[in-house]
Amino acid sequence: MRVISGYARGLKLDSVESDKVRPTTDRVKEALFSILQFEIQGKSFLDLFGGTGQIGIEAISRGAKEVVIVDDSIESLKTIKSNISKLKIKGNIKCIKSDALKFLDDTSYMFDIAFLDPPYKSEVLNKDLLKISSKMNSSGIIITETPIEDAVLEKANEFILCKRYKYGKIMLNIYKNENYIGGES
Repeated sequence: MRVISGYARGLKLDSVESDKVRPTTDRVKEALFSILQFEIQGKSFLDLFGGTGQIGIEAISRGAKEVVIVDDSIESLKTIKSNISKLKIKGNIKCIKSDALKFLDDTSYMFDIAFLDPPYKSEVLNKDLLKISSKMNSSGIIITETPIEDAVLEKANEFILCKRYKYGKIMLNIYKNENYIGGES
């Protein structure tokens, strides 16, 4: 794993030695940030199932104003913190140990972009989607990573599924606020 672009480009990231962590592949990560290329600068970014922290680190490297990385695994948090310190990340980046739903219930943060990549077959994604929508700014974007065979919600409160991008066996699902979509240029 490596940082693909931005000021930390090319730096190698540590991985978690666990079968519970499935890092986003470089191909999917590159596609994700191509989708977000004009959206990320100066924005607040949530990486809800942090794993290694690579998505949040990529976001800060590409100019996100602030990043919050959440994971409930102690092993993952150690790796995330190691990656952050090793790369000497410039910017506001926080690592929080919490269950995703508990974090969403308890946080007062509001986000511009949220990335959700829960463990596959865990059945928590739809619950998290419904919760995250209340923590998003109205012009926000929610992106989920799922296996292509998984069904996803068409609507999570005011956020609607706008686009789906297929990368091999992986699908990136893009949600935007239905009230904001019409106001885009």
